[in-house]
Amino acid sequence: MTQITLYRIKLNWQTAFNTSLKRVRLIIGTMLIVAIINTMPSFFKAIEQRHGVVLQDWVLANLPALDVSIPIFAIIWGMGILMIVRTLYKPDLGITYLWTIIFVCIARFITLTLVKLDPPAGLVPLIDPLTGYFYGHASITKDLFFSGHTSTLFLIYLNLERKNDKRIALAATIILMFLLLIQHIHYTMDVLAAPVIVYCCHRFTKALGFK
Repeated sequence: MTQITLYRIKLNWQTAFNTSLKRVRLIIGTMLIVAIINTMPSFFKAIEQRHGVVLQDWVLANLPALDVSIPIFAIIWGMGILMIVRTLYKPDLGITYLWTIIFVCIARFITLTLVKLDPPAGLVPLIDPLTGYFYGHASITKDLFFSGHTSTLFLIYLNLERKNDKRIALAATIILMFLLLIQHIHYTMDVLAAPVIVYCCHRFTKALGFK
């Protein structure tokens, strides 16, 4: 990065922190997401120990079960980096994304508690050392309804503003949904429900006054 670029980024974030409402939202949002992240290992451990039902999924029954972990996480982390870059130049994007993620996590805690499922037949374990912390570095197979991976990418799509960025993010989301089904780590309803619920969470965040 050039000095001019770094100066622009610094100025943008100084402006955001000089606005009391944005500063409060960013601080409280950061505290909440840290609390949520630290709650996840014990939550998923409890989810993993309970018994659920195995659904009959016609789509999965007609798809091969393959390990596509590398492309899955290449897409997720690639889009994550794009979102970070755009946030550097526009803090409002990051603040809105942060708060929507908080509401999405709360929604997932609720649905995962209420919808008791066992993993699909033919599941191929999805291992990612970078996100292992969220699961307490344990093998989790019952993090099912609704898909957190799909939620993350679709929320990036909703928050990005440039047309080309949005096209890339939407294509990445669709490809990811297909790959998750190929790996059999989610039921079809898990990946299809995620964009709907995330969109509702995003609209709720907007209704609270976030740009």
